[in-house]
Amino acid sequence: MTARPASAADVDCVAQLHAARINEGFLTSLGIPFLDRLYRRVLRAPDAFIIVEESEHEIVGFVAGVADLGAFYRRFMIHDGALAALRAAPRLVRAIPRVLETMRYPSTTADLPVAEILAVAVATDHVGRGLGRQLVDAATTAFRARGIDAAKVVTTSDNPAALAMYRACGFVSSAAVEVHAGRESEVLVWTAS
Repeated sequence: MTARPASAADVDCVAQLHAARINEGFLTSLGIPFLDRLYRRVLRAPDAFIIVEESEHEIVGFVAGVADLGAFYRRFMIHDGALAALRAAPRLVRAIPRVLETMRYPSTTADLPVAEILAVAVATDHVGRGLGRQLVDAATTAFRARGIDAAKVVTTSDNPAALAMYRACGFVSSAAVEVHAGRESEVLVWTAS
């Protein structure tokens, strides 16, 4: 397997993998066209990255991260908001409260790092091989290369596999938040040593 920076040609696979493997949060409910637009913006952002894991010319995992989540969301809304909304309609209409919760979330974590891992996903037939940990380690290496010495990740409190993976990669539980009303999540923080 080979880890490498994603290219524009990989974004469709990344969006599909996200939709297939990440069922917490609400981004998946907005559909693959929305995810495609989101990850294209991540790829274009100078302070963000997507790293893919490839096996036999097939993407089997990815990690995406941003240096400043709030700034990234603002850029996404300015540059992609209208088109992304069109791609997600009518799903977006039903999800407006969750969109607002997501947009508000970074401001509720003022005492935590602004850099964040947005998503980690591994194809079903590659789960259990340590690939998730390798991708998270690749993300922390990418943060370090950008001069970032601390980052956070958020996962629901009822996702023991994700919590264990992040902790195995040196992340420490730092806060409990409710990104979406009624669903408790945990914020874990990595600090470069």
